[in-house]
Amino acid sequence: MADLSDIITSKVRIKILELFFANTKELYHVRGIVREIKEEINAVRRELTKLEGNGILKKEPRGNRVYYFLRADHPFYGDLISMVAKTTGLGKVLIDNKNKIGKISFLMFSGRFTRFKERKRDDDVDILVVGEVVLPELATLIRMEESKRGHEINYTVMSREEFDFRKKRRDPFLQGILYGGRVMIIGDEEDLVS
Repeated sequence: MADLSDIITSKVRIKILELFFANTKELYHVRGIVREIKEEINAVRRELTKLEGNGILKKEPRGNRVYYFLRADHPFYGDLISMVAKTTGLGKVLIDNKNKIGKISFLMFSGRFTRFKERKRDDDVDILVVGEVVLPELATLIRMEESKRGHEINYTVMSREEFDFRKKRRDPFLQGILYGGRVMIIGDEEDLVS
């Protein structure tokens, strides 16, 4: 299983990135980060300085505290969201259990879902799963994430044949999913949309 530690050597930096990218709109102060990731304050300060110097984080003084937040305009912002989505939370759980779930061709999260944003409409899909899926296994894993997030996750499951048929027919429902922002968890994005 691929992990962020395969490309980032600092375990403190990994924990900080996972914290920020799991809550992209959140502001954190140093002691709050220390409490969340359970690491030494000096190591956290050192990594925050590096991440700020690289432009991934920005800091802002408020009262007697300095708060850090993500810079959405950073060139690697989308790539880091994708990496964190695959190595933490529901993405990691689904990848780790993909054999139990079935033979999955594609599994994608909507961009809004990975950024913890509210859906624009109730019929927007958070997760698309294409393949031969064992629905009870998938439903159990998604219910666990729903309890963590405190709201319902809207997901759609299709067989590969149904997906190919609907894509060929330019089905409006599927087109809405495919033309939105997405993070591929399993499968190749090029094969998904071509």
